[in-house]
Amino acid sequence: MTMDCGTSLELHPETSHTICPQEEPSCQKIHTLYDDEKARRMNTLQQATHIALTGDHWTSVSNDNYLGITAHFVDKEWKLHSFALTVSKTEERQYAEACADHFLDVAREWKIEDKLSTLGTDSARNMVAAARLLPFEHLPCTAHILQLTVTVSIHGSGFESVLAKCRKIVGHFKHSPSNAHELMEQQVACGQKQESLVQDVTTRWNSTLEMVKRIQRNKSPLTTTLAQQKSNVAMLTTQELAKLQKLEELLEPCRYVTELLGGEQYISCSVVLPALCHLFKIMESTEDDSSLYERNEVWASLSKLLMAQSPGKQESKETTDQQPPKKRRISVLLVSSDSESDEEEESIEQCLNRYKAEPKLHMEGCPLQWWKKERSNTCKAGTNSMQVSVKPCYNGAL
Repeated sequence: MTMDCGTSLELHPETSHTICPQEEPSCQKIHTLYDDEKARRMNTLQQATHIALTGDHWTSVSNDNYLGITAHFVDKEWKLHSFALTVSKTEERQYAEACADHFLDVAREWKIEDKLSTLGTDSARNMVAAARLLPFEHLPCTAHILQLTVTVSIHGSGFESVLAKCRKIVGHFKHSPSNAHELMEQQVACGQKQESLVQDVTTRWNSTLEMVKRIQRNKSPLTTTLAQQKSNVAMLTTQELAKLQKLEELLEPCRYVTELLGGEQYISCSVVLPALCHLFKIMESTEDDSSLYERNEVWASLSKLLMAQSPGKQESKETTDQQPPKKRRISVLLVSSDSESDEEEESIEQCLNRYKAEPKLHMEGCPLQWWKKERSNTCKAGTNSMQVSVKPCYNGAL
């Protein structure tokens, strides 16, 4: 037998003890490797000038609470880096104060508290409240807000009944291996790829769209299988399938933008405005729209969620004697300064004018590489760009 640490076990029937002769050397090697890698990562973080953190709390299937925190930064060569700092089990309740302490403890452990500029989390109330207690800017997960918008928009829409029917069909095949096997046989008979159905889950992004797409792709195998089984579960009608097609057309742009916002190989914060503009354009009402489309309500929901997460709306209405720590406000292009001399104002104005005069970067270009090339011509703007570029617009906890 072998243990997770790669050791061999000797089992003795005459005793209840298990001998693990190689446990100490093997486990010690694992700890050594971990310590070496942590030291290397810590040294890398010390070279960074600005660091952003993203974090998330979740509950495992065994009902244990975990916290995952990831660091994001741009190095001196203008390359974007991201790696996990911790995935730790938490025992206490996830109140705002406890969540804030967890982030600060990790920052102190990695000796980066003086480099932190931004904290990215989802829009859970405890996370938003925890961010208010911390002395750096809070950036809510834009992708999470978009998915909340999708959930809110579907609720109370004309698609609820057909989606409930889809869930019943998926459950019929998910809960029975024999039913699932018969469906796969029909997929082969129809010349299609064998694939299982997907059940939509509120917390699983784009799962409603994936459920809809798979049911549409497998409508022939599903119809045949349900008919042969003489099941009480009814297949979707032609009108209901047409509804699903309309829903897919609405959800597909949201899937595209969600995945775009979750990219890790490029600056995701620079994608937010173009992505939202793309969705605004897609969601514009037209004369050809079906009566099922309620695009304006989708955007009304999204606007409310974004406004609720904006820094100006996060100020507490309660007045207390003790003022909370002042947050760091990061300008997009200009650094803050204590000096208000005319010479410095003119220098900043010249710097900004030079930046404005630069040609626009094409869509396939990399902003980081542009800043690397032009930083000598853009004065302080380049320094601030490095600080802003580390901000992820998604909650990349792992």
